[in-house]
Parts: sequence; structure tokens; C-alpha cells
Amino acid sequence: MPQLGESMAEATIVTIHVKPGDSVKADQEIIEVETDKAVMGVTTPCAGEITKIEAEVKGTYVVGAVLGYVEASEADAARLVKKTPEQPQGSVAKEVPGRQEETATPVKSGNGSGSHFQVDEDAVRSLSIGSKGQVDAGDGLPVPASAKGAGYMSPRVRARMAELQLSQADLAGISGSGTAGRVTINDLEKFVSSLEQQTTEDASAIRTGVADAMRRSWTRPLATVGVSVCLDPVLQDRAKRDPKPGPALYALRALALALAENPAAASRLIGGRAVRSDSIDIGVAVEAGDGIMVPVIRAADKTSLADLTSRYTELVELGRRRRLGAELTSGGIASVSNFGTFGLDWGTPIPLPDQTLLLGLGAGKKAPTWSEEKQQFIPTTQAELTLSFDHRSLDGGGAGRLLKRISELLADPAKL
Repeated sequence: MPQLGESMAEATIVTIHVKPGDSVKADQEIIEVETDKAVMGVTTPCAGEITKIEAEVKGTYVVGAVLGYVEASEADAARLVKKTPEQPQGSVAKEVPGRQEETATPVKSGNGSGSHFQVDEDAVRSLSIGSKGQVDAGDGLPVPASAKGAGYMSPRVRARMAELQLSQADLAGISGSGTAGRVTINDLEKFVSSLEQQTTEDASAIRTGVADAMRRSWTRPLATVGVSVCLDPVLQDRAKRDPKPGPALYALRALALALAENPAAASRLIGGRAVRSDSIDIGVAVEAGDGIMVPVIRAADKTSLADLTSRYTELVELGRRRRLGAELTSGGIASVSNFGTFGLDWGTPIPLPDQTLLLGLGAGKKAPTWSEEKQQFIPTTQAELTLSFDHRSLDGGGAGRLLKRISELLADPAKL
């Protein structure tokens, strides 16, 4: 299977125009394949006779998989041999026996009249497509037909990654040179060597903790909905209070009350079960050095705004000093992020891996708003409210209704 497009990793056979025994010319289209973008033709690498067809119609094959064999002249076979790439300089860890990367050489025919040229990178071990969508190498190493880039790695590569404390996400930028684009040990060592030539420093524990949490969060299908809200009622109510809660606490309280009315909205989907919490515990994102900590306010639906303000002040101080233990940061069902403090209008914050929802609040800005009562535009303070959610647990309609209810509560702070 040739590389018919820059992003192509596999293709499905639509039609096969030849059969064993047919004579073919060089560059003759013999197979039609369909990728996710178009139907294209696979042509012969040289003139000769078709000796065997490995591919089947409707079968899906990765780039580099054997589709068939052409009996060619010695001259053509020698011309088409792919040279082994140069090995990287320096000490390079080797694959375990039987995992060496493929090279292409002509395979002599039994009668000595010519040579069979295998139309892929491996002429030592024949590769075929198994019934379960795998490329099965002669040494017994199954490579998933859907393997792309860092999607499949040998045990030796994984062991080296563990030694270097690398995650699969760290290898996302590597273009693998192995079968089906898999990352080989040589690819990994080249990547590590290139890092050593750049300026690096050890990441802080909080930074690596945030990175790990976001990596786990990103394994889920996430979505975000948003709406504009008028903050004038909140600001007017805030002016009457002492201590004065910030807009993010109003949003947190509104979220807690909305979830108390509809606790199923924050359910976590685990396997085939929807898991609900018995307490409306809401986290609030706090910037701490070069990372984020999310202390949790317990039973936020049963805590007044005044008490929320005092508790929030204590947690922020502990967070900035990095004195928040697991008992203060675990068990939340949702969180609030006030990215408006950075002057941002809109954002798509990512929920923590053990939470379903994250409410975001943008910066408040004056904007002209039409008043039906006065029949004219009046200045109001508008802010963008976003709700990011795990789409497995909540659909757009449910998220939209929850966000609408939050905005209704913010419009009437007396209910908070």
C-alpha cells in the first residue's frame, strides 16, 4: 500500500483489476482504494507478471502492507530496492531480537528465472493482513492496522519511555518510521538526543501534576457552550455586602444551586453507570506559581455567600502557599474558573478528570444593550459565561439548560 496522501495512514480496497497470471506494464493502475478523502489508484512499480494478490476487496490496509507480488526482471527488482536508512550516531538502544526495522531486498524466485519483488518495505519477512485488522509480521509481532504515529509502540520502546519518564503524549510530535507509522526505538533515541541539544529545566511538581490531570481529562469527548450575562445585578448586590464576594463566587453559588435542582447534570459516567455525588462540592481554580490548584468548597448549595467568601479567602491563601492537602482538593463534582481576571472574554477550560463540568467566567465589559422599557440603548456590564462538559454524561441541550438556569440566578442575586 503506497502513501497516496500526506496524512494517509490506511485505505480500503474498492476494486482489484488484475488476477494472478496477468501481465502488467509499469505504472499500470491495478487496484482502486478509498481513503477518508478520495478514491485513488494503486499502480505497479514495474512491468512484469502478477504472481499473487494478498489484498481483498473491502479490506482495509495500512501504508506499507503487502497487497500483492509482481514477478519482475532482475534489473527492475534491483532498481526498486529501498536502501536501509543510516543509523543515528552515538549510542542507540536496540530493539529486542526479532524487532529490527524492515529493509527491502529482492527475494529470489524458486526457478531462478527472475525475482519476486515484494511491494513494501519488508522483503525478509512477509507481512499480511489478518482477519482482525492487524498487520501480522513473521516474527509474531502484531501491529494494529489502525496504528498511527505514537499509537502503537513495542515493549522495548515502552520500557525506554518508562525509564525516561515519558508519556505517550510526549511522543505525539514524532513521525514514526516503523510499520504503520509506529515509533521505533531509533525514532525515540533521535528525539531524546534532539532534546539534549535544547535548553531544558526540570518542571515543577505542580506543573507536572497539572499536565497529568489535563492529559487524563483529554481522553474524554469535551464540549463547551456559552452565553452572555449581565453582571449589573451582581455588582449592585456586591456593593451592599461586607465582606464583598467576587463575581466568581456568585457564579459558584449559582452553579451549586442549579446542580442542587438537577444533580444528574454532574453525574460521572463510569462504565455503564451514571455515578452521582451526595454532596454539591464545587472547586474553584486558583493560580499557584506556575500551575493551578483547585480547592473544593463542600456543600456549596447549603453555604451562604458570606460563608463562601470567608472559606474562599482561606482556601486561596492555602493554595498560593501550596498548602492544600488531598482532603481539600478531592471529591468535587464541578469547578469554576474565573479567566476574566486575565482580561479574557471567552475560554474553553477543561474539566478535571474526575469531574464532569467546569464553569468559566469572562471579563466584565461595558456594552450597549437595548432596553425595551426605555426604547434606547443603555450601557450594561456584560460578561461571557461558558460551561465545558463531558459529552458522554451530558448533551448540548442539558448543558444549555443548566447554563441558562445559572444565568437566571445571576440575574436575581437575592436568590443566591
